[in-house]
Amino acid sequence: MDTEVRVKKGEAIDRALRRLKKKLDKEGTLKELRNRKHYEKPSEVKRKAAQHRH
Repeated sequence: MDTEVRVKKGEAIDRALRRLKKKLDKEGTLKELRNRKHYEKPSEVKRKAAQHRH
């Protein structure tokens, strides 16, 4: 994971964290992390995919 956000001079940490979160969301890093948190069997993945199509 090579995502980085540089804090600008005088910038609030909250604002920099918000920029980091937006960047991670745009890259799909957080989504992938959540998906990998627990292992899903291939059959479960297929079942979920089929369920979302309908």
